[in-house]
Amino acid sequence: MSLNPRTLKVCNCNRTMNIDAAGLALALKLDASVTVHTELCRKDVQAFATALGGEQCVVACTQEATLFGDFARESGSTTPIKFINVRETGGWSGESALALPKIAALLATAELPDAEPVPSVSYQSGGQLLIVGPAAAAIAWAEKLADDLSVSVLVTDALGGELPIERRYPIWSGKVTSAAGYLGNFTVTWDQRNPIDLDVCTRCNACVRACPEQAIDFSYQIDLDKCQAHRSCVTACGEIGAIDFDRLDRAHNERFDLLLDLSDEPLIKIAHKPQGYAAPGRDPLDQALAIQTLAKMVGEFEKPRFFQYNEKLCAHGRSGKVGCTNCLDVCSTGAISRAGDKVKVEPHLCVGCGGCATVCPSGAMTHAYPRVTDLGARLKRVLGVYRGAAGKDAAILFHNESDAHTLIMRLARRGKGLPARVIPIEVHHVAAVGLDLALAAIAYGACQVIVLSAGVEFDEYGPAIEKQFSYGQTILTALGFTGKHLHMVRTDEVRDLEKAVWNLAPAASVTKAATFNLSADKRTSLDFLIDHLAKQAPKPQTAIALAKAAPFGAITINKDTCTLCKACIGACPTAALQDSQEAPRLNFIEANCVQCGLCETTCPERAITLVPRLVIGPERKNPVTLNEAEPFNCVRCATPFGTKQMINNMMGRLTAHSMFAGGGALRRLQMCADCRVIDMMDNKSEMSIQDVKRGD
Repeated sequence: MSLNPRTLKVCNCNRTMNIDAAGLALALKLDASVTVHTELCRKDVQAFATALGGEQCVVACTQEATLFGDFARESGSTTPIKFINVRETGGWSGESALALPKIAALLATAELPDAEPVPSVSYQSGGQLLIVGPAAAAIAWAEKLADDLSVSVLVTDALGGELPIERRYPIWSGKVTSAAGYLGNFTVTWDQRNPIDLDVCTRCNACVRACPEQAIDFSYQIDLDKCQAHRSCVTACGEIGAIDFDRLDRAHNERFDLLLDLSDEPLIKIAHKPQGYAAPGRDPLDQALAIQTLAKMVGEFEKPRFFQYNEKLCAHGRSGKVGCTNCLDVCSTGAISRAGDKVKVEPHLCVGCGGCATVCPSGAMTHAYPRVTDLGARLKRVLGVYRGAAGKDAAILFHNESDAHTLIMRLARRGKGLPARVIPIEVHHVAAVGLDLALAAIAYGACQVIVLSAGVEFDEYGPAIEKQFSYGQTILTALGFTGKHLHMVRTDEVRDLEKAVWNLAPAASVTKAATFNLSADKRTSLDFLIDHLAKQAPKPQTAIALAKAAPFGAITINKDTCTLCKACIGACPTAALQDSQEAPRLNFIEANCVQCGLCETTCPERAITLVPRLVIGPERKNPVTLNEAEPFNCVRCATPFGTKQMINNMMGRLTAHSMFAGGGALRRLQMCADCRVIDMMDNKSEMSIQDVKRGD
């Protein structure tokens, strides 16, 4: 939807920004000048009201989004409103006089269509809460929550505690052996480590009075260090049957909607904890905040299905051999697991970081929220408007919508803000910024890409992003683009961010920006991007050596050991290795190779070696012959089958075998499948497998 000067509302925030109205209209190619207000959220608010009758209203302010939204609702308007920040991202800067191209570029994103909806993932929680931890803390919180939630308690350290007078909820004791799941579907398994089953115990105190060693207190658990095995407690318990010394280590499991873990060490040891699980530790304030959050997780909830998985493209495995494990290695939520030769993603555990799609070499895993195509369109639009407004040396700053966004806002308020050439682009999670998006930004005209990590996400995904960026930087450097183009900035301090962005020297950029859109297929996008960068290269190359595990490359074949058995062809998930119908020949298309290593691990002769590299030019897509051999002709009918090397190797290995001691059986190995059957029928006197006696 095109911007309209009558529904585009721009404010200089009480004259703290210098916005050239005529220049902005020219940069956005509007048919009239833009009115720059001074107090749009105060005395000029009626000017906002006049814009509510059109198809869309764009407000260049995010601070007062709530105020403008309330105003629109109270006036009965249904006009969609888009809020775009140009103050902290552009106007409040040490280079505010040069910020017009960036401000225009940011406003131009309002013209982009909304992203297509994606499927949703549903959660259902009935409020069944399990509290795990020491008796004192677990029971205290259970008493407070029992009126509002369906509470259960699993006591992990009962001695010295005291059970409630009134039985209002189940209480168990034991040691947790496993805890897994997500909101509405947690399964907890534990071993009972005490003879007294608290769920059966009536708390009559008979065992407390009967124990001669006073090994039982009002936690109704036996101190096994004091117990002398008189079994007086068992006798006192009688028909209740709550005490059984043979019950130790018996496994129990139950299902819950919510899980409050008060253990010193979290039961679920992954970086991103699942929805519905909280592990606040021992601090009472942290526990209270966690409970406040869990108490709200009752009912039905939805979130986007963040990923798409095409198992046909997956290079994880073939025939039990393991190839690529990138997504398994990078996922911090435990959402991805092996499923035979493929992988399986649990959508309820996925938080949408996009790291799996970033490291996936084949494009089998793609990030669906937002889609790469949508981010590509945003990059293309932003950089196109920026360049059209005479902006120079654009640097794209990818950041998340939470802590990194806040850091950028603080930089504008407390420091010098962002340089005029640094354009912030918000994403759901920076782990989604991979090689395709980075090279797309460069191809569309940016001279640099910066990923800002202001939280723990760097520890989880920083190395993966840096590895992808290293491949991209190697390619750009080899093509002659001087300077460093791809950067990762890790900080949560305003001063460090200011230093990082203001001290960054511009790198070389393309002279002509790409005009194509990114494809939904990752490899297709990379092909287009690499071809465009190669055409713009100051130093054209035919091949670029890359680091190990790069998503591009070739293979070499040891022709002395390769028998052309073609096991590698069957193992290749991307059709990089192909058969020939004309002769025993192994063909290879380098553009299809993702360096998963399945061919290397499958080859019985160990004849294959991976060669990470990037070949530039059309030959990447042309099949080349890696090995070929003279066919072996059937000695009976002369039909070609197999290769001479393969048949000779087989003959050499089986000559000494007792089953092939006769000349006929050995010669039969030199026949095609049809002739072997005919020859066996013609020589019925020979021993067959049916003649072999079974052993006792």
